[in-house]
Amino acid sequence: MQTGDAPEQPESVRETALYGTAVPADRQRERLTDGDVPVAVYGLGKMGLPLAAVYAETAGNVTGVDIDPAVVETVTAGESHVVGEPDLAELVAEQVRQGRLDATTDGPAAAAEARVHVIIVPTLLDEENEPNLTTVESVAADIAAGLSPGDLVIAESTLPPGTCRDVLQPFLAAESGLDAEEFGLAFCPERTSSGTALRDIRGQYPKVVGGIDDESTRAAALVYDELSANDVHPVADATTAEAVKVFEGIYRDVNIALANELGRLADDLGISVREAIETANDLPMCQLHDPGPGVGGHCIPYYPHFLLSQMDEPMALTRTARAVNESMPAVVVDRLERELAAVGTDLDGASIAVLGITYRPGVEETRASPALGIIDELQERGADVAGVDPLIDPADYGARPLSIDEFESSAVDGAVVVTPHDEFGRIDWDAAEPMVVVDGRDATELEETPHRVYTLAGSRRGRPPRPGARSASSEGDANPSDAVSEESDGRRLSEDAGGDSPTESAANRTDGGTDVQG
Repeated sequence: MQTGDAPEQPESVRETALYGTAVPADRQRERLTDGDVPVAVYGLGKMGLPLAAVYAETAGNVTGVDIDPAVVETVTAGESHVVGEPDLAELVAEQVRQGRLDATTDGPAAAAEARVHVIIVPTLLDEENEPNLTTVESVAADIAAGLSPGDLVIAESTLPPGTCRDVLQPFLAAESGLDAEEFGLAFCPERTSSGTALRDIRGQYPKVVGGIDDESTRAAALVYDELSANDVHPVADATTAEAVKVFEGIYRDVNIALANELGRLADDLGISVREAIETANDLPMCQLHDPGPGVGGHCIPYYPHFLLSQMDEPMALTRTARAVNESMPAVVVDRLERELAAVGTDLDGASIAVLGITYRPGVEETRASPALGIIDELQERGADVAGVDPLIDPADYGARPLSIDEFESSAVDGAVVVTPHDEFGRIDWDAAEPMVVVDGRDATELEETPHRVYTLAGSRRGRPPRPGARSASSEGDANPSDAVSEESDGRRLSEDAGGDSPTESAANRTDGGTDVQG
C-alpha cells in the first residue's frame, strides 16, 4: 500500500493504478481493457513480441521496449522479426495499425508512461553455470527510472527462486526512491513454446501468479484474468511462483535423462526401448519422455543450475540428470564411430553430415542444441563435418554448409539425424551414395535403401537399433546393407520439449533433445 509520506497524486493518475488503490476491481478491469492503463513490455524476442501483441489486443495501450534498434524499427513498421509463429505477423500488423502497439529503445521513457511493467528477457548462465541477472537488472534499472506509486511490475522471465524478494524488490525501491510498499511486484512465469506462443499466452495452460505481497498477487491476477482464457492460479508468494517454473524444467530434464539412460540399453537388450517406453506409458502413473541425442534450447539445460548454484542440498539426482543429458552428443558419436568401423571406415578422416542444427524442428534457435556438441565431438575425432539445416547457416557453427540437394549428391561416409526439420522429408535417400546413418530421432524410413542405419534407442515400430544386433559386440558382423524400418511420427517430433510449456498428455511428451523457450 502507499505510505503516508507519498506525495498526493492527481485523481487521473490514481485511477490508472492497479496496486494499492481503492478503485474497485471492476473499474480497474474496465480501465485496463479500455486502454487507460499504459503497459510496457521489456524484451521483444521470440516470446516477448507475442506477449506484447497479446497485451496490446487485450489492453490496447502497449509499448514494447528492446535494445536492438532493428527490432524496434521492424515492430513500429507493423512487422514481426520472429519467424515460425503462426498468426503473429498478422496480429502485430493489426495492433500497430490500430495504434494499440508501439516500440522504442528508450526504456526509461516507456517506464515513465507505463503503469504496468512486464519483464520478459533471458536469464542466462555465466561460465561457471551461475545465473547471470545482468539483463534483468538492466531492465529493472529502466523501470526504476520511471516507477510511480501504484505501478505494478510483472516478471515473466524465468528467475532463480527468491529473485523477486531478494533482488528485484530492493533494487527497484533503491533505484526509484520509493518505499517497497508503494509499488507491486509479481512473478508470473511464461508457459509458452516456440510455434504455439499466441495459443499458449492466450490460455493454453493455467497462469501462475505469485506476488511479493497479497496486493501484488491480486493486481497481477486481475491482469492475467483478462489476458488468459484459462484459469489464473495464485500461489503463496513470488518465490513459490519462481520455484514452480524452475521445477517444471528440472522435472523434464530428469525425466529425459532417465529416458536417455534407458535408451542406451537398447543395444545390450536387443530391443527397441522406444517401443518399451511407449507401452509402459499406457499406465497413467508412468510418463517417460522420449530419448534423443541431447537436450537443447534456452530453458531445460539452464534451469537446473538456478537451484544447483545456490542450494546447500547436494541435489545429486538433478546433477546426475544434467550429466547424462550433456553426455548424449558423445554417445551419438560413439555409435556412429562403431557403425563406421563395422564397414571398414575410420571416423578420423571420414566425411559426416549433421542433419538439423537448430535445437528443435522449425525453430530458428541453436542455443544449447545437441547438434553443436555433436559437431564439436566429430571434429575432435578428426571427421570432416558438413551441416544441413534450412533455417540457419551451418558455417556459423563450424560445419561446411550443404543444401538438401547437395547432401543427396555428396558422397559422405555418414550422416547423423539430430533435428528432423519437415524439409528433410523430401530427401531422396535412394539417390544418395550408401552411407552409415545414425538416426537420433527415429525420424527416417530407410528400409528399402542401401544405407546402414542405426536408430538411437530403436524405433517405435519395435525394431532394435539395428536388426539382428543383440549386443554391441555382435554388431560388427552385420551386413552393411541392413536397414531399419522406421516410422516417422511428425506430430511427436515437432513437439516442443523445452521450453517452457508443461507436458500436455501421455501422448505429448517431451522429446529428449528439444526444449521450449522462455
